[in-house]
Amino acid sequence: MTKKTEELKKHLKQGGVYRRADLMQWSNAIDRHMTALVKSGFLEKLSAGIYYVPEKTVFGAVPPADESLVRSFLKEDDFLLTSPNAYNSLGVGTTQLYNVRIVYNHKRHGEFELGGRKFFFHAKHRFPRKLTQEFLLVDIVNNIDSLAEDKTEILKNVLAKAQTLDSDRLKKSVASYGNAKAKSFFRSLVTQKNNVAYVR
Repeated sequence: MTKKTEELKKHLKQGGVYRRADLMQWSNAIDRHMTALVKSGFLEKLSAGIYYVPEKTVFGAVPPADESLVRSFLKEDDFLLTSPNAYNSLGVGTTQLYNVRIVYNHKRHGEFELGGRKFFFHAKHRFPRKLTQEFLLVDIVNNIDSLAEDKTEILKNVLAKAQTLDSDRLKKSVASYGNAKAKSFFRSLVTQKNNVAYVR
């Protein structure tokens, strides 16, 4: 391994996910140097233009985190990574486990494979910074047709769950993140506190 390749190596951290463009600042022959690092096993090519420095443990190499893959692919932190499995935390009757990774973001739309894993990118104008029960309750109604469970039973349980949540936060989530179906669904729900509809 050449001196220049070793110099590039010093800038890379275990567990780090890098785009080719990120590494050009440390190399005047980036393709040759990355090829050498891949051949040596120090670097793994995950997909076109995206590389990973495997994190080594006593149990072997650790695969890159989903968040790191998505962050490098989008070149930004403004996204929300979720899965239909998150609905199971609501207690509304969903029990299936899905091998599906969903990324709400502002840039990309479609299915992409990163690091041997499939991600479904959905371009949206709005999404929260983190998952909340209010958002998940709206999101499950948005995506009810994609679920394997009894939809009628789930929607009945969603209404019951909605009564236990903060009415103002749920109202804001419906207005900000609900599609037409979700807004219509929650419009019939009135707060027990002030008898005002969630969505006008």
